[in-house]
Amino acid sequence: MSDLKGKNVIITGGGKNLGALIAETLAAKGANVAIHYNSPGSKDETEATLAKLKQAGVKAVAIQANMESAGAVQKLFKDALAGLGVSKFDIAINTVGKVLKKPLLEISEAEYDSMFAINAKANFFFIQEAAKALNDGGAIISIVTSLLGAFTGFYSTYQGSKAPVEWFTKAAAKELMPRGIRVNAIAPGPMDTPFFYPQEEDAAVEYHKSQALEGRLTDIKDIAKLVAFMAEDRWINGQVIFCE
Repeated sequence: MSDLKGKNVIITGGGKNLGALIAETLAAKGANVAIHYNSPGSKDETEATLAKLKQAGVKAVAIQANMESAGAVQKLFKDALAGLGVSKFDIAINTVGKVLKKPLLEISEAEYDSMFAINAKANFFFIQEAAKALNDGGAIISIVTSLLGAFTGFYSTYQGSKAPVEWFTKAAAKELMPRGIRVNAIAPGPMDTPFFYPQEEDAAVEYHKSQALEGRLTDIKDIAKLVAFMAEDRWINGQVIFCE
C-alpha cells in the first residue's frame, strides 16, 4: 500500500505541465490534492486536471492565487485547506518558477524584481507557510534548476533568484527536524515543456540535449516519479537533488 494513501497535498503550479503530472501521480497513489494556478488564463487547463484528479477517487480542489506576497501565500494555504475540508497538509510541493534568458547588461529593474518575487520570495514564504500548515512527519519539496551547478551566461537572474532556495531548504530542514518534516529541493535539467522553448534558439535546444543522459531534454514523467519518491521517503532531508 502506498504511504500516500489518504495524505493531503498542496501543489503550486499544479494545474498544468509538471505540476499537473505530479498531482495526477500522487492522486493515483491515493493522496487528496489541492492544486494552485497563477492566472485566469490557466483556469481551463487546471479544471481539466482537477477532473482527472477526481476521477482517481480522491478529494481535489483548485485555487487561483498570485504568490508574489506573503499574504497571498497565506491565503492560498487557508483556502486550499478549506477546499479540501482538512486542518493540515502532509506534503507541500512548489513547482512555480519563471525563466529569463537575457544578457545581464540588458535586464531591467522590473525584470529583476519579477524574477526574484517569483523564484525567491514566493518560495521562501511557501516554505514558511508550509511549515505552519503541515502535520509532523510531512514533507516540503521545491523545484529549482540544475543551472545552480552551471558556469554559464545569460541566466543571471534565473540562477540568482533560484539559488536562495537551496539555503531556504537547508535552513528549514534543520529547523523542522524536531517535527520530522523533511525539506528538499529537486533540480531538473532543461525540461521538455512549453515554458522552455520560447527562451531558447534551436541550436541551444540541441546543445542542452547533447549534455544530458540519452541525448534528450528532461522528461517531466521522470521528475514526477522522483517527487513521488521524495514525498514518501522518510530519511532524505536538506538536499538539493540534481538530475539532468
